[in-house]
Amino acid sequence: MNDLTDLVLCDVKKSFSKRIVLDSLSLRMEGGHIYGIVGANGCGKTVLMKCICGLTPIDSGRIRLSGFPDSEPPKGTFGVVIETPGFLPKFSGYENLKMLSMLSPVAHKGNIKKAIDTMGLMDVARMRVGKYSLGMRQRLGIAQAMMDDPPVLLLDEPMNGLDRDSVDHTCELLLRLRNTGKVILVASHHQQDIDRLCDQVYSMENGKLCEVAR
Repeated sequence: MNDLTDLVLCDVKKSFSKRIVLDSLSLRMEGGHIYGIVGANGCGKTVLMKCICGLTPIDSGRIRLSGFPDSEPPKGTFGVVIETPGFLPKFSGYENLKMLSMLSPVAHKGNIKKAIDTMGLMDVARMRVGKYSLGMRQRLGIAQAMMDDPPVLLLDEPMNGLDRDSVDHTCELLLRLRNTGKVILVASHHQQDIDRLCDQVYSMENGKLCEVAR
């Protein structure tokens, strides 16, 4: 098992104009656990994930990994699937991941093939992404998130577009990844998948997180 890494949010605030989206959030997410966030559309789940991985700057507060308490986490820390994964339709799934791997200091050819195989996409790896179904694109997005072997996975609606067999496969994969010590944060509208996957679940409303009794 990898060394456990905790993801820590301290008094995180984010507003757009006068609308408070994240209202003084503080939370510690421990390595080796899967956390779920549920809530209505527009409640701030996606904004929270974007803030955690640095795509959206926070107004105040701190977001840190336990191994980097006083500095920004290095590249390759976060594997992210946020909203609909975007790929170049004229290139194959493998070519898309290969191009994205050039932006990473740790991803390499072996990582790409392993991630594609793990998501059950080897048979279509050389097919143009423009011919992929929604579910295939979603699985390719998860493969892209995993190819750096990051300590933190942020997955926004990862089961979107997947058939039941693919959902079962993805759930089993995430449970295995949890056992390697990763922090996994999942936002989903599907209560069945949240109940199946998550060690702790939080409801987001009015910029606040409230733990849901299990």
